[in-house]
Amino acid sequence: MTEPDTRLAVLLPLPLAGAYDYAAPAGLMVRPGQYVRVPLGNRYLEGVVWDSPPGSVALTKLKPIQAVLDLPPMAEAARRFIDWVAAYTLSPPGAVLKMALSVQEALEPPKRQAAYRWAEGAEVKPTPARKRIQELLADGLARPVSEIAVGAGVGAGAVRDLVKLGALTQAPQAPPRLFHAPDWGRPGPTLSPDQQAVAAELRQAEGYSVTLLDGVTGSGKTEVYFEAVAAALQKGRQVLVLLPEIALSAQWLERFKARFGVAPAVWHSEVTPARRRDTWRAVAEGQARLVVGARSALFLPLAELGLIIVDEEHDQAFKQEEGVIYHARDMAVVRAHLGGIPCILASATPSLETAANARQGRYKHVHLPSRHGSAELPDVKRIDMRKFPPQRHAWLSEPLVRAVDETLKAGEQSLLFLNRRGYAPLTLCRSCGYRFQCPNCTAWMVEHRSQHKLVCHHCGHTLPPPDACPSCGEKETLVALGPGVERLAEEAVARFPDARIEVMASDLMESPRAITELVGRMERHEIDILIGTQMVAKGHHFPQLTLVGVVDADLGLAGGDLRASEKTFQLLWQVAGRAGRALKKGRVLVQTWQPEHPVMAALSHGDVERFLEAEAEERRKAGMPPFGRLAGLIVSSPDPATTSRYAQALASAAPRQEGVEVLGPAPAPLALLRGRHRARLLVKTAFGIKMQTYLRRWLGAVPCPKQARIQVDVDPVSFY
Repeated sequence: MTEPDTRLAVLLPLPLAGAYDYAAPAGLMVRPGQYVRVPLGNRYLEGVVWDSPPGSVALTKLKPIQAVLDLPPMAEAARRFIDWVAAYTLSPPGAVLKMALSVQEALEPPKRQAAYRWAEGAEVKPTPARKRIQELLADGLARPVSEIAVGAGVGAGAVRDLVKLGALTQAPQAPPRLFHAPDWGRPGPTLSPDQQAVAAELRQAEGYSVTLLDGVTGSGKTEVYFEAVAAALQKGRQVLVLLPEIALSAQWLERFKARFGVAPAVWHSEVTPARRRDTWRAVAEGQARLVVGARSALFLPLAELGLIIVDEEHDQAFKQEEGVIYHARDMAVVRAHLGGIPCILASATPSLETAANARQGRYKHVHLPSRHGSAELPDVKRIDMRKFPPQRHAWLSEPLVRAVDETLKAGEQSLLFLNRRGYAPLTLCRSCGYRFQCPNCTAWMVEHRSQHKLVCHHCGHTLPPPDACPSCGEKETLVALGPGVERLAEEAVARFPDARIEVMASDLMESPRAITELVGRMERHEIDILIGTQMVAKGHHFPQLTLVGVVDADLGLAGGDLRASEKTFQLLWQVAGRAGRALKKGRVLVQTWQPEHPVMAALSHGDVERFLEAEAEERRKAGMPPFGRLAGLIVSSPDPATTSRYAQALASAAPRQEGVEVLGPAPAPLALLRGRHRARLLVKTAFGIKMQTYLRRWLGAVPCPKQARIQVDVDPVSFY
């Protein structure tokens, strides 16, 4: 019981530097972690009682909290996690808390629908409808009016009449249980000896540990880590599984349901607001025992968390690039450490950071060397486009065309991969050379012919395709340059007129349901040729898919991205892994203008380990991650002069320190993004340097102009 003069520190979900002080009224029991409603100005906000010591403001000046909300308190590990993420990313703690309180409606108890049962001893004039209602309610259970009406086959008015007559009496009704407990004892599929050995090691993990679960595509990593899930559930703990793009994971959800008998709680941006509210509360109350979600699921109120799994840990989708900038894989490791629980990182192509941690003994490492059952890894061959150039205005080489034709004749499926949405990446006037560029970004407008519009993929700006050139006014002079998946589909239809062809790209898939339906058509072999972007690489299992054709393998190698080779190899290896996952052996044909490039050589030899070692050696020589540290600073403003002045002022004020190198400023690759002019600085440090301390000292010495904004990205993944 709190004393009348108790002060409380309450953290609010606002971009504030710390908690605010409030008074706890006499007799109100309040402890750290509890959700409370407090006054702020002329409104009320929900926050969390924090562990930080209150300040020294006179008690008489403190406003009292209005209410303690009826929710289990936020776990201590979760509160420490919020503080840790804020300190690491140089973000206000309140901004991180906002991610944890992303569904404000869930903080209120759900509204319960009025329910009724038959009143004992009630007598009313019998009618057929009333008899059916009485028979339905003979079990004594209370039901809402609508449920009674449907169950008895009567109108809602007949039910309400009985309420007025006193024949139906209102009774409390327990809210429906949305998530049933997974059956951890349910037998799973038969594991191979390799899988059994790895599963046994994962099941035995106690306390904090990080394990890299590394295995070739199709080796059954999911079935293996399901054994660790079962062990955690058996101990009465909650489990969190992070997937890079949960909306694409219908097959994973089906596999979970088959293994544990129920569907897991799902958390991602496509979930409806009502479902998000119910899910958040079910997680907080411990009803949802397993949550599968995107990166934001890390901030759910999992009070009894016992295991975290990060599947496809290498995937860039785990990096949050806006607001609080964090990498969910790295933060999952931190959350596991703070909670004293195991964390599993699974991938067929581990990131260099994770691979380095495993080699240095900071992470455990278990490996699945072969595909499950009788499936074999596909053969990967390079097509040298200098020797086999495609026909004019075409993108498929003759060797790839022949392979698709052979696959069709064999009654099998093909996948053509091109990681470029839309019809064409550039539209220009062949008369005057005018190019369609986004007015808000340093980017070309991409033609989406199926939707009849030009789109900027960075800010979403759209234009209807004009009939004439906006610059010279000439008609019929606008031409599309380069291929997107829609244009590739157009060529495939012309080449293979009898084939059933569909395109899988994010702009064409309107909802998770649309993705699920397309995946189902592939599984039922209602599609002969699937053409897709990176969406097709996300763990899909198509038993009849035996040929993968990579149309432009060099696409990701252009530009100055530190991780270009690593990202390209990971993506193409994952795509290649879609071929031959069942009884029939697969093959992969990679169209490239650089067949001698290390990425292409590694793909054709199937040697992931050798590629990672070679790439790591290059990074080691340059002192780049994972053998050094980076932080990116993006200065932006609507006014280019303000951006330039502030960026130069920052560069001039950078503290000199041994082991720290500041590069820039320079225009960002996307020098204009969403109407803001951008400049980049890059901080490079050796290990042992306290990056955050250096950045705070530096940035605190240079006031940010009113119109400008600075974004700090510790451990950047992209450099746009």
